[in-house]
Amino acid sequence: MTGQVTGRATVRAHPGRPSRLTRNLSAKIASIPMMLTAVVVFLGGTLWTVLYSFTSSKLLPRLKFVGLDQYERLWAAPRWLVSIENLAIYGVFSLIFSMVIGFMLAALMDQKIRFENTFRTIFLYPFALSFIVTGLVWQWLLNPEHGIQSVVRAMGWTGFDFNPLYDSSIVIYGILIAALWQGTGLVMCLMLAGLRGIDEDIWKASRVDGIPMWKTYLFVVIPMMRPVFVTTLVIIASGIVRVYDLVVAQTSGGPGIASEVPAKYVYDYMFQAQNLGQGFAASTMMLITVAIIIVPWAYLEFSGGRKRV
Repeated sequence: MTGQVTGRATVRAHPGRPSRLTRNLSAKIASIPMMLTAVVVFLGGTLWTVLYSFTSSKLLPRLKFVGLDQYERLWAAPRWLVSIENLAIYGVFSLIFSMVIGFMLAALMDQKIRFENTFRTIFLYPFALSFIVTGLVWQWLLNPEHGIQSVVRAMGWTGFDFNPLYDSSIVIYGILIAALWQGTGLVMCLMLAGLRGIDEDIWKASRVDGIPMWKTYLFVVIPMMRPVFVTTLVIIASGIVRVYDLVVAQTSGGPGIASEVPAKYVYDYMFQAQNLGQGFAASTMMLITVAIIIVPWAYLEFSGGRKRV
């Protein structure tokens, strides 16, 4: 017994084995600049924004605290309420349609079709474009004088009416069309990567048991792809909260304020209206929205990882 204890102690005290603190020391040293950047720039900037959202800063930041006045003005502003409503509509439909369409395209691509690489490139190509380019392209396509409406009427359907960007009641759906066109390809690629990770024996077993393909997808494949769905959901949701370029390129917030979104509200108040306090308050509300999305995802991922270990 004494020999076993001595042997274990010798192994633990072996001078050649690095301690936990010095293990991968070079990698830890190399990560210091990025860690400092994250702490100083991102965390420091976030705290600075939150702090000055409680001040009456105008053209320049100044520490004259006014309590919750900026937030009261923010939630009393019709423009902010319209932007929140637009973000909710845009977000819900963008999440649903991008996930559904992306998964359906991925399922079709997973059938080992001919020219798969060509189709995958075509579907992913819009994501390589900037949001400004996408917005300008769809601004032209949805223009009633030169776009889809004009082409369809020239074909004989003179009563065809399709001009969402010029109708304040449905303008947000015109922006949604452009967003889906650009982002669905990325969702398809993420879903396709998840489908390719499914063991082939599962498909063989389902065919042997006579299980319909749709049931295999619904009750077997999709639950196994939970991490892929969660990651995709976070990517889409974070993009929804900060949507700005598409709106500016297509409508500039119009007609009137019908297509305003929070990111544009922040930009306009900080750099055009020269009201930093109001812009900081709106930025803080956007930060809270992002935290509501990121924190549950991080909890699910890291807590799940500990359980698996």
